[in-house]
Amino acid sequence: MRVASTALASAVLVAAAACAQENGPESAAGTEASGEPASEFTMEDVNAAPDSWRKVEADNMLVFDTTKGRILIEMLPPVAPNHAEQFRMIARSGDFDGTNFHRVIDDFMAQGGDIQAAKGRSSGLPNLKGEFMFRRNPSEMTITPIGRKNEATQGLYKGFPIATQSAYLAEMTKDASVDSWIPHCPGVVSTARTNDPNSANSQFFLMRYQAAHLDKQYTAWGRVIDGFEAVRAIKAGEGQNGTPIENPDTLKEAYMVSELPEDERPVAYVQRTDTPVWAEKLQAAAESDTDICDVERVPAVIAE
Repeated sequence: MRVASTALASAVLVAAAACAQENGPESAAGTEASGEPASEFTMEDVNAAPDSWRKVEADNMLVFDTTKGRILIEMLPPVAPNHAEQFRMIARSGDFDGTNFHRVIDDFMAQGGDIQAAKGRSSGLPNLKGEFMFRRNPSEMTITPIGRKNEATQGLYKGFPIATQSAYLAEMTKDASVDSWIPHCPGVVSTARTNDPNSANSQFFLMRYQAAHLDKQYTAWGRVIDGFEAVRAIKAGEGQNGTPIENPDTLKEAYMVSELPEDERPVAYVQRTDTPVWAEKLQAAAESDTDICDVERVPAVIAE
Protein backbone atom coordinates (compact mmCIF):
# COMPACT_ATOMS: atom_id res chain seq x y z
CA MET A 1 0.00 0.00 0.00
CA ARG A 2 1.26 3.47 -0.83
CA VAL A 3 1.77 6.01 1.94
CA ALA A 4 2.01 9.80 1.77
CA SER A 5 5.37 11.33 2.65
CA THR A 6 5.89 14.41 4.82
CA ALA A 7 7.32 17.74 3.70
CA LEU A 8 11.03 18.47 3.70
CA ALA A 9 12.96 21.44 2.32
CA SER A 10 14.27 20.76 -1.18
CA ALA A 11 17.77 21.34 -2.51
CA VAL A 12 19.00 24.26 -4.61
CA LEU A 13 19.80 24.26 -8.29
CA VAL A 14 23.44 24.79 -9.16
CA ALA A 15 22.62 26.56 -12.39
CA ALA A 16 19.98 28.82 -10.81
CA ALA A 17 20.33 29.19 -7.06
CA ALA A 18 16.97 30.91 -6.76
CA CYS A 19 15.17 27.78 -7.96
CA ALA A 20 14.70 25.18 -5.22
CA GLN A 21 15.29 21.76 -6.77
CA GLU A 22 18.10 19.32 -7.36
CA ASN A 23 20.33 20.04 -10.29
CA GLY A 24 21.05 17.50 -12.97
CA PRO A 25 24.48 16.94 -14.43
CA GLU A 26 26.05 19.21 -16.99
CA SER A 27 26.71 17.84 -20.44
CA ALA A 28 30.17 17.82 -21.99
CA ALA A 29 30.86 17.79 -25.71
CA GLY A 30 32.57 14.78 -27.19
CA THR A 31 31.69 12.28 -24.46
CA GLU A 32 28.70 10.61 -26.06
CA ALA A 33 28.71 7.00 -27.17
CA SER A 34 25.68 5.45 -28.76
CA GLY A 35 26.14 1.95 -27.40
CA GLU A 36 25.27 -1.08 -29.49
CA PRO A 37 21.58 -2.03 -29.27
CA ALA A 38 20.76 -5.23 -27.43
CA SER A 39 20.11 -8.34 -29.51
CA GLU A 40 16.49 -9.44 -29.57
CA PHE A 41 15.37 -12.68 -27.93
CA THR A 42 12.06 -14.26 -26.95
CA MET A 43 10.78 -16.54 -24.20
CA GLU A 44 11.44 -19.43 -26.57
CA ASP A 45 15.13 -18.58 -26.35
CA VAL A 46 14.95 -18.36 -22.55
CA ASN A 47 13.17 -21.70 -22.26
CA ALA A 48 15.58 -23.34 -24.72
CA ALA A 49 18.66 -22.26 -22.72
CA PRO A 50 17.55 -21.45 -19.16
CA ASP A 51 21.09 -21.57 -17.77
CA SER A 52 21.99 -18.61 -19.99
CA TRP A 53 19.43 -16.35 -18.33
CA ARG A 54 18.72 -15.08 -14.81
CA LYS A 55 15.40 -13.92 -13.41
CA VAL A 56 15.35 -10.37 -12.06
CA GLU A 57 14.16 -10.12 -8.46
CA ALA A 58 10.78 -8.39 -8.24
CA ASP A 59 11.97 -6.11 -5.42
CA ASN A 60 14.80 -4.86 -7.61
CA MET A 61 12.64 -4.07 -10.64
CA LEU A 62 11.23 -0.56 -10.89
CA VAL A 63 8.56 0.33 -13.46
CA PHE A 64 8.25 3.82 -14.95
CA ASP A 65 4.98 4.15 -16.88
CA THR A 66 5.59 7.28 -18.98
CA THR A 67 3.81 9.18 -21.71
CA LYS A 68 6.40 7.71 -24.09
CA GLY A 69 5.87 4.13 -22.93
CA ARG A 70 6.91 1.75 -20.20
CA ILE A 71 10.48 1.71 -18.91
CA LEU A 72 11.70 -1.21 -16.78
CA ILE A 73 14.69 -0.57 -14.54
CA GLU A 74 16.74 -3.11 -12.63
CA MET A 75 18.38 -1.81 -9.45
CA LEU A 76 21.76 -3.09 -8.28
CA PRO A 77 21.62 -2.43 -4.51
CA PRO A 78 25.20 -3.56 -3.65
CA VAL A 79 26.67 -0.59 -5.54
CA ALA A 80 24.49 2.07 -3.83
CA PRO A 81 22.32 0.49 -1.14
CA ASN A 82 20.97 3.74 0.35
CA HIS A 83 19.98 5.16 -3.02
CA ALA A 84 18.29 1.93 -4.08
CA GLU A 85 16.27 1.82 -0.86
CA GLN A 86 15.24 5.49 -1.09
CA PHE A 87 14.04 5.15 -4.67
CA ARG A 88 12.09 2.03 -3.67
CA MET A 89 10.42 4.02 -0.90
CA ILE A 90 9.51 6.94 -3.17
CA ALA A 91 8.09 4.63 -5.85
CA ARG A 92 5.99 2.85 -3.24
CA SER A 93 4.72 6.15 -1.82
CA GLY A 94 3.28 7.27 -5.16
CA ASP A 95 5.20 10.56 -5.04
CA PHE A 96 6.75 10.03 -8.46
CA ASP A 97 3.32 9.75 -10.08
CA GLY A 98 2.54 12.78 -12.23
CA THR A 99 6.04 14.26 -12.12
CA ASN A 100 7.53 15.61 -15.36
CA PHE A 101 10.74 14.97 -17.22
CA HIS A 102 11.64 18.59 -16.68
CA ARG A 103 15.19 18.70 -18.02
CA VAL A 104 16.08 16.67 -21.10
CA ILE A 105 19.13 17.03 -23.34
CA ASP A 106 18.77 15.14 -26.59
CA ASP A 107 22.23 13.54 -26.81
CA PHE A 108 22.76 13.27 -23.07
CA MET A 109 20.08 12.40 -20.49
CA ALA A 110 16.46 12.81 -19.32
CA GLN A 111 15.94 14.13 -15.78
CA GLY A 112 12.80 13.68 -13.68
CA GLY A 113 11.56 13.11 -10.16
CA ASP A 114 10.97 16.74 -9.13
CA ILE A 115 8.30 16.12 -6.50
CA GLN A 116 8.48 19.71 -5.25
CA ALA A 117 7.47 21.13 -8.64
CA ALA A 118 4.63 18.65 -9.13
CA LYS A 119 3.15 18.56 -5.63
CA GLY A 120 4.39 21.60 -3.77
CA ARG A 121 6.38 19.56 -1.26
CA SER A 122 9.46 17.38 -1.25
CA SER A 123 9.80 13.65 -0.72
CA GLY A 124 9.95 13.98 3.06
CA LEU A 125 13.05 11.80 3.03
CA PRO A 126 16.57 12.86 4.03
CA ASN A 127 19.22 13.79 1.51
CA LEU A 128 21.59 10.98 0.65
CA LYS A 129 25.34 10.79 1.01
CA GLY A 130 27.05 10.19 -2.29
CA GLU A 131 27.61 6.55 -3.15
CA PHE A 132 29.74 7.28 -6.18
CA MET A 133 31.95 4.20 -5.73
CA PHE A 134 31.70 0.92 -3.84
CA ARG A 135 34.21 -1.56 -2.52
CA ARG A 136 34.28 -4.77 -4.56
CA ASN A 137 35.93 -7.98 -3.47
CA PRO A 138 36.94 -9.51 -6.84
CA SER A 139 36.62 -13.07 -5.50
CA GLU A 140 33.05 -12.46 -4.30
CA MET A 141 31.75 -10.07 -6.97
CA THR A 142 33.39 -11.27 -10.14
CA ILE A 143 33.08 -9.31 -13.36
CA THR A 144 33.43 -10.66 -16.87
CA PRO A 145 36.36 -8.44 -17.85
CA ILE A 146 37.48 -6.54 -20.88
CA GLY A 147 41.06 -7.75 -21.02
CA ARG A 148 43.06 -9.78 -18.53
CA LYS A 149 41.14 -10.76 -15.42
CA ASN A 150 43.53 -9.30 -12.84
CA GLU A 151 44.35 -6.16 -14.82
CA ALA A 152 40.99 -5.22 -16.35
CA THR A 153 39.42 -1.89 -15.47
CA GLN A 154 36.06 -2.53 -17.17
CA GLY A 155 33.64 -5.40 -17.50
CA LEU A 156 30.11 -6.67 -16.88
CA TYR A 157 28.37 -7.90 -13.73
CA LYS A 158 24.84 -9.26 -14.05
CA GLY A 159 24.52 -7.24 -17.25
CA PHE A 160 25.58 -3.98 -15.60
CA PRO A 161 28.61 -2.13 -16.94
CA ILE A 162 31.28 -1.89 -14.27
CA ALA A 163 34.41 0.25 -14.11
CA THR A 164 36.97 -0.66 -11.49
CA GLN A 165 40.46 -0.63 -10.15
CA SER A 166 42.41 -3.66 -11.30
CA ALA A 167 41.71 -6.80 -9.28
CA TYR A 168 45.36 -7.40 -8.41
CA LEU A 169 45.28 -4.28 -6.21
CA ALA A 170 42.90 -6.10 -3.84
CA GLU A 171 45.86 -8.10 -2.56
CA MET A 172 47.32 -4.87 -1.17
CA THR A 173 44.23 -3.72 0.75
CA LYS A 174 43.00 -4.63 4.23
CA ASP A 175 39.52 -5.51 2.98
CA ALA A 176 40.76 -7.44 -0.08
CA SER A 177 38.66 -5.09 -2.23
CA VAL A 178 39.01 -2.41 -4.89
CA ASP A 179 37.09 0.73 -5.79
CA SER A 180 34.44 0.11 -8.45
CA TRP A 181 31.52 2.03 -9.94
CA ILE A 182 28.81 1.95 -12.61
CA PRO A 183 29.92 4.13 -15.54
CA HIS A 184 27.34 6.43 -17.11
CA CYS A 185 26.63 4.35 -20.21
CA PRO A 186 23.44 4.53 -22.29
CA GLY A 187 20.55 3.13 -20.25
CA VAL A 188 22.17 3.69 -16.85
CA VAL A 189 20.02 5.33 -14.15
CA SER A 190 21.71 7.86 -11.88
CA THR A 191 20.86 10.55 -9.32
CA ALA A 192 20.73 14.35 -9.54
CA ARG A 193 22.25 16.51 -6.81
CA THR A 194 23.45 20.06 -6.12
CA ASN A 195 27.07 21.20 -5.74
CA ASP A 196 26.96 19.42 -2.40
CA PRO A 197 27.95 15.79 -3.13
CA ASN A 198 25.65 14.63 -0.32
CA SER A 199 22.47 16.35 -1.51
CA ALA A 200 20.74 13.72 -3.69
CA ASN A 201 17.13 13.08 -2.77
CA SER A 202 14.42 12.19 -5.31
CA GLN A 203 15.52 13.40 -8.73
CA PHE A 204 17.01 10.88 -11.15
CA PHE A 205 18.25 10.93 -14.70
CA LEU A 206 18.17 8.30 -17.43
CA MET A 207 21.23 8.18 -19.68
CA ARG A 208 20.38 8.47 -23.37
CA TYR A 209 24.06 8.42 -24.37
CA GLN A 210 27.37 8.00 -22.56
CA ALA A 211 28.80 10.73 -20.31
CA ALA A 212 32.11 9.60 -18.81
CA HIS A 213 32.61 12.92 -17.02
CA LEU A 214 29.79 11.97 -14.62
CA ASP A 215 31.53 8.83 -13.40
CA LYS A 216 32.43 8.89 -9.69
CA GLN A 217 30.62 12.26 -9.42
CA TYR A 218 26.97 11.11 -9.44
CA THR A 219 25.46 7.97 -7.91
CA ALA A 220 24.42 5.39 -10.49
CA TRP A 221 22.26 2.57 -9.14
CA GLY A 222 20.24 1.03 -11.97
CA ARG A 223 20.00 0.05 -15.62
CA VAL A 224 17.13 0.17 -18.11
CA ILE A 225 16.47 -3.43 -19.14
CA ASP A 226 13.42 -2.70 -21.30
CA GLY A 227 12.04 0.46 -22.87
CA PHE A 228 15.29 2.13 -23.86
CA GLU A 229 13.56 3.40 -26.99
CA ALA A 230 11.15 5.28 -24.70
CA VAL A 231 14.11 6.86 -22.86
CA ARG A 232 15.47 8.19 -26.13
CA ALA A 233 11.98 9.38 -27.19
CA ILE A 234 11.33 11.59 -24.13
CA LYS A 235 10.81 15.17 -25.31
CA ALA A 236 13.97 17.27 -25.11
CA GLY A 237 14.18 20.88 -23.96
CA GLU A 238 14.68 23.77 -26.32
CA GLY A 239 17.75 25.25 -24.66
CA GLN A 240 21.29 23.92 -24.40
CA ASN A 241 20.66 23.07 -20.74
CA GLY A 242 17.62 20.93 -21.56
CA THR A 243 15.02 23.53 -20.58
CA PRO A 244 12.43 24.87 -21.06
CA ILE A 245 10.18 22.04 -22.26
CA GLU A 246 6.73 22.93 -23.51
CA ASN A 247 4.27 20.12 -22.67
CA PRO A 248 6.94 17.86 -21.18
CA ASP A 249 6.60 14.11 -21.02
CA THR A 250 5.33 12.76 -17.72
CA LEU A 251 6.11 9.89 -15.42
CA LYS A 252 2.49 8.83 -15.06
CA GLU A 253 3.13 6.13 -12.48
CA ALA A 254 6.13 4.49 -10.82
CA TYR A 255 6.02 1.31 -8.79
CA MET A 256 8.05 -1.70 -7.74
CA VAL A 257 7.09 -4.95 -9.45
CA SER A 258 6.97 -6.53 -5.99
CA GLU A 259 3.95 -4.31 -5.22
CA LEU A 260 1.80 -6.10 -7.79
CA PRO A 261 -0.11 -9.33 -7.22
CA GLU A 262 2.07 -12.21 -8.38
CA ASP A 263 -0.19 -13.07 -11.29
CA GLU A 264 0.06 -9.48 -12.61
CA ARG A 265 3.82 -9.02 -12.40
CA PRO A 266 5.97 -8.72 -15.50
CA VAL A 267 8.82 -11.20 -15.24
CA ALA A 268 12.21 -10.16 -16.61
CA TYR A 269 15.02 -12.44 -17.69
CA VAL A 270 18.42 -10.89 -18.32
CA GLN A 271 21.04 -12.72 -20.31
CA ARG A 272 23.81 -13.90 -18.00
CA THR A 273 27.18 -12.29 -18.67
CA ASP A 274 29.32 -14.76 -16.71
CA THR A 275 29.33 -17.06 -19.73
CA PRO A 276 31.77 -18.04 -22.49
CA VAL A 277 29.61 -16.14 -24.99
CA TRP A 278 30.11 -12.85 -23.17
CA ALA A 279 33.74 -13.61 -22.34
CA GLU A 280 34.32 -13.91 -26.08
CA LYS A 281 32.50 -10.65 -26.80
CA LEU A 282 34.49 -8.76 -24.18
CA GLN A 283 37.75 -10.27 -25.38
CA ALA A 284 36.92 -8.90 -28.82
CA ALA A 285 36.23 -5.53 -27.17
CA ALA A 286 39.66 -5.68 -25.54
CA GLU A 287 41.35 -6.42 -28.85
CA SER A 288 39.61 -3.49 -30.53
CA ASP A 289 40.08 -1.19 -27.51
CA THR A 290 36.31 -0.75 -27.16
CA ASP A 291 34.90 1.05 -24.14
CA ILE A 292 32.37 -0.84 -22.02
CA CYS A 293 29.72 1.74 -22.95
CA ASP A 294 30.14 0.86 -26.62
CA VAL A 295 29.71 -2.86 -26.07
CA GLU A 296 26.32 -4.30 -27.01
CA ARG A 297 23.76 -3.67 -24.26
CA VAL A 298 22.90 -6.87 -22.46
CA PRO A 299 19.56 -8.29 -23.66
CA ALA A 300 16.49 -8.92 -21.54
CA VAL A 301 13.23 -10.75 -22.24
CA ILE A 302 10.01 -9.68 -20.55
CA ALA A 303 7.24 -12.17 -19.92
CA GLU A 304 3.87 -10.58 -19.10
